[in-house]
Amino acid sequence: MKLTDLNRDGGIGANSLFVQLGDLNILVDCGLHPKRVGRAATPDLKPLRGLTLDLIIITHCHLDHIGSLPVIMREFPNTPVIMTTSSRMLVERMLHNSANVMMRQREENDIPDYPLFTHDDIDRCGPRITGLSFGQPKRFRGAHDEVEITFHPAGHVAGAAGVEILHKHRRIFFTGDVLFENQRTLPGAKFPAGYFDTLITETTRGTTERPPGKERVNEVNRLITSINDTIQRGGSYLIPVFALGRMQEMLSIFHDARKFGRLVECPIFASGLGVDLADYFDDITRKTRHIQFNRGIMKDLKIKSTPRKLNAGEDPQQNALYVISSGMMVERTPSYTLASGLLGHARNTIGFVGYCDPETPGGHLLATKTGETFVFETANVKAKVNARVERFELSGHADREELLEFAVQTDARSIVLTHGDPLARAWFAQQLAAQAPKSKVLDPVPLTTYQV
Repeated sequence: MKLTDLNRDGGIGANSLFVQLGDLNILVDCGLHPKRVGRAATPDLKPLRGLTLDLIIITHCHLDHIGSLPVIMREFPNTPVIMTTSSRMLVERMLHNSANVMMRQREENDIPDYPLFTHDDIDRCGPRITGLSFGQPKRFRGAHDEVEITFHPAGHVAGAAGVEILHKHRRIFFTGDVLFENQRTLPGAKFPAGYFDTLITETTRGTTERPPGKERVNEVNRLITSINDTIQRGGSYLIPVFALGRMQEMLSIFHDARKFGRLVECPIFASGLGVDLADYFDDITRKTRHIQFNRGIMKDLKIKSTPRKLNAGEDPQQNALYVISSGMMVERTPSYTLASGLLGHARNTIGFVGYCDPETPGGHLLATKTGETFVFETANVKAKVNARVERFELSGHADREELLEFAVQTDARSIVLTHGDPLARAWFAQQLAAQAPKSKVLDPVPLTTYQV
């Protein structure tokens, strides 16, 4: 097997792996880098030029894995795309939203490359995308070679899959983004045990050790307590969330807490793509039974729409709970704008509940100490950190010890490290050298082809 990482920067971003198995050319994911703009945000697709691309596999529908899918499908108009049934129900909605965002960014920031694809491009992609059930093998044949592909539940988010590929009695496994713990909205990963020839694993939380007492159930309780305390002292609580998965998970947690009288009464604001996706989650629940979400949660919680116009640097003083995107508080998003008004007041709290890239505004805020000045550059606001800024270990990614345990038990001949910052990958490489000394560990350099 030959493998090339097409993510220009490595790490976490425009995730895309080019895999060659015999005469079959397969692309696993084709994402968009959240911190780059224009063509620089896409994978580098030059290694595919002049080749026939036989198949595109999508592990799940977060934009760092699907954000450039219409681009590659436009360049290879005959290549089929497969993903899980749940992802198939989500993918076009996610891409249409991305096209809208790019058109807005083109006007606001004068980015001539945007949009990278149009709504018409997405509509043309639809007939070529097939949804497959978990655990149902599907064969794909090239001119000479054949592979058998099976999706396995990966937790993380609705539709997320680990991908098992069987080629000439050789088992290859891609974890994709994985969470082994159960969430309120979906069960944890269920991966096949036993031997793989090659394992390609994410390493997102390689630098994060979960301290004792920070188990998910304890962190949920701590979050509810923190919200209650903030509301009762007259403040507002901002939870920056990813629209896909994290918002629905948070609303499910609040619904349970409110049902059992554990969450204080207060207005709850949410809006945008995450609210729209609640309907999709309801449909997925009814049609696949793989996740658990009922759109009635929105009515029970009396969700209010976040004001369309949030003024930078202004605290709305609603004594409310806000569950809005983006999860990393990226510039010019509702969570970024609202944070610029909440941060300077001690009565308020900003609570992060998912992965936050250190180089994003959310990552910078987490690294800023109380009393220091934080600059919201694109909002032209400076604010002293007077509000509480908290982090809760509720990531959608597996703890590093769990991933390491899974990798070691596979007894893989080769282990490839992906989807992690350099220090995260270094931790896995060190641990695997000690615990799986017979496995060859590869941390691929972007755009370099390896014989695995």
